[in-house]
Amino acid sequence: MDINLLVLNAGNSRLAIGVFSGGELIGVERILNDQRDQWPAKIREAWGRIAEMESPAVVGATVNPPLIEPLEHLVQEICGQEMQWVGRGIDFPIAVKVDEPKQVGVDRVLNVAAAYEQLGKACIVVDAGTAVTVDFCNDAGEFLGGAISPGVNLMLSSLHEKTARLPLVEFKTPEDLYGKNTASALCHGVYQSIRGLVREASENYASTLGTWPEVIATGGDAEALFKDWELIHAISPDLTIYGIALAYTEHQIRNS
Repeated sequence: MDINLLVLNAGNSRLAIGVFSGGELIGVERILNDQRDQWPAKIREAWGRIAEMESPAVVGATVNPPLIEPLEHLVQEICGQEMQWVGRGIDFPIAVKVDEPKQVGVDRVLNVAAAYEQLGKACIVVDAGTAVTVDFCNDAGEFLGGAISPGVNLMLSSLHEKTARLPLVEFKTPEDLYGKNTASALCHGVYQSIRGLVREASENYASTLGTWPEVIATGGDAEALFKDWELIHAISPDLTIYGIALAYTEHQIRNS
């Protein structure tokens, strides 16, 4: 099904704006949440790319509920239509087999759904953003759960704030085998902690599934953490955007 769609993914740190024309993703832009003054112009620019096409729509997803009302207001003002939300009127595109499905972060489910739609088999998705999540599904495409950990910047800021002498440093991918100064040691600690989590979680999931699933990475820190790592099958920065579009498309098919 070809869609003309403006996708808004409102995260804890930034707003991602994706544009689909005829079912093809033709552009993605990300703006930090502390640069909200830029949102109206960027949304207007993105909407202008599909506004004259057949049945354009706006759909979003968020793990940051306070952003729902201001985004709905912007969309109504700029696009002249109500914004639709995955998880609030639009169902998830895969079954969620956890204790409390409604409490699962929408981005976690959408990431796995998008990866499964591409691979057609059990897979693991690592999202390295404000938090690091490692989630998986089985061969039937059922979301089974996962793990949540602090992300790169949360780890570094916590170490700085909760200790007397550790500095606040900017994360850099380690290039040597061990840290030779405090800043390097901090980056090593974060880097190895997150990669260790991903490896350990993946091994546990593989034991559950009885096979080793492919691991897909996404999120703002994915490149810095996982580039050229043999454990990672692919890095897909726009995975959540595709997941939102998938949920919208399946919703339209079911209700057409």
